[in-house]
Amino acid sequence: MAIIVALDVMLAKRKMRSKVLAETIGITEANLSLLKSGKVKGVRFETLNAICDTLDCQPGDLLEFKKDVAG
Repeated sequence: MAIIVALDVMLAKRKMRSKVLAETIGITEANLSLLKSGKVKGVRFETLNAICDTLDCQPGDLLEFKKDVAG
């Protein structure tokens, strides 16, 4: 099972750079980069709320659950 983070897609749709989003929501570019790559174990609701507010989107626009296919 995996959670796919589509933050880069939403940034492209909104024509916003990661640097601007990081500054606007008050986190470092490094932490935003880790979030975009899915290399984090969690995200605070406060941060998710700020991202959604800034990008005018829903959490479901940024996060997707993919079930592993047993082979």
